[in-house]
Amino acid sequence: MTYTREIRPEWGLGTQMVHGGTNRSQHAETGEAIYMTSGYVYSSAEEAEAAFDNSRPRFVYGRFGNPTVSMFEERMALLEGAEAARATSSGMAAIFASLACLVKAGDRVVAADALFGSCNYIVQEILPKWGVETQFVDGRDLDQWKKALSKPTRAVLLETPSNPSLRLVDIKAVCDLAHAAGAQVIVDNVFATPLLQRPLELGADIVVYSATKHIDGQGRTLGGVILGNAKYINETLQPFLRHTGPSLSPVNAWVLLKGLETLDLRLQRQCDSAEKIARALQGHAKLNSAHYPMLENFPQVELARKQMKSGGSMVSLDLKGGKAAAFRFLNALKLVLISNNLGDSKSMTTHPATTTHQRLTPEQKLQQGITPGLLRLSVGLEDAADLLADVTQALDAA
Repeated sequence: MTYTREIRPEWGLGTQMVHGGTNRSQHAETGEAIYMTSGYVYSSAEEAEAAFDNSRPRFVYGRFGNPTVSMFEERMALLEGAEAARATSSGMAAIFASLACLVKAGDRVVAADALFGSCNYIVQEILPKWGVETQFVDGRDLDQWKKALSKPTRAVLLETPSNPSLRLVDIKAVCDLAHAAGAQVIVDNVFATPLLQRPLELGADIVVYSATKHIDGQGRTLGGVILGNAKYINETLQPFLRHTGPSLSPVNAWVLLKGLETLDLRLQRQCDSAEKIARALQGHAKLNSAHYPMLENFPQVELARKQMKSGGSMVSLDLKGGKAAAFRFLNALKLVLISNNLGDSKSMTTHPATTTHQRLTPEQKLQQGITPGLLRLSVGLEDAADLLADVTQALDAA
C-alpha cells in the first residue's frame, strides 16, 4: 500500500508547520516515521555506484542524510521561505558550520558585537587561528557598519534581537552594505523565529536557528538548522557537513517536527504574556529598566515595528543594586525557573553576566549592555498573571 499527498506551497504557515515536508512510508502512518538507521542497502553494485557518484541521488549514510531529518529540513525551508535547509546536532553546530564552510585564511568576517557567548568565541578566538581577519561593530550603529564594510569582506554575522539585551540590527540596511562589500550575511534569528521576522525577505543570505529553543520549545532535545539558497546549501555547506559530521539524530528530528506543529500557538501566547509583563514592570522602583522591543520607550521601537511582527518571548530586566540584587531576585522566585535555556514552555530566567556571557571581559559585557543587574526572562506558557505575581514578589525581595 502506498499513500502520497501533494504539499501545496500556497498553504499558510500554520498548515505548513503541520504538513510540510511529510514523506509517508508504504504503511501510510499518521505521525512522521522515525528512521533509526545508520546506513542503507542497495539492490546491486551498480545502484551503489550510482548513489555515490550522485547520478541517482538517494540516502547513502546516516551522517549524510536521513528521511526523518529530511522531513524536518523541508518543513523548515517552507516555513522560512528558503530554497533549502540542512539540520545539525545543535544550534552552535549550525552557527559554526554556516561560517566555517564559507571562509578560508585571508578572508575577513565582520560581526555585530552583541552575540551569544559561544558565537563570540567562534569569531574572536577560532577564526583568527585559521588566519581569518575578524572585526566587531556595534550592531545598532550603521556608521560603524559602513566603515567596517568599506573593504572586501567574506561574511557578516549578526543576531537580532540580541541575546540577552535585545538590541536590534537593521537587517536590510546592513545587508545592502555587506553585499556591496562582497559579503554573505548570516542572521541568527533564534529570538524572533521565522514567525516574527523573515531575514531572507530583508536581504539576508543565510538564516540560522538553535532549534533547541522555540522550535522544540519544551526542553526535550538539541538541534540546529541552516537555511539559504540551493547553491549555498548544496555546493558550499553540504560538503562541509558531510565530511565533518555534525548530523542531527532521527529521534531529535522527529521531536522537532512535533514542536513545529504547535510553534505558532505557543509563540503567540508567549509574546502576549511577555509584552504584558514588560508593560506592567515599566517604572518599577527596583528596576533601572525593563526592555521589550515593542514598548514605546524601547530605544529601537521603530525598527522593531518595521522588521518584526511581534516583540518575542524575551524580556530584559536591569535591577538596581547589581549582582547582589539580581541574585536575591533569582533566589526568591517560586514559579519562574533559574535556567540558561530559553524559548521553553516553562518560564526561565538567568543572570547572563555570570552564566551565558561569563567569559566576556567586563568591558565587553558593558559594551553589549550586560550590566551586573541584568536578567534575561524567557516567558513561557503559564498564566501571565501568575508570572507577573512571581516576578513582582521576587523584585520586592531584591
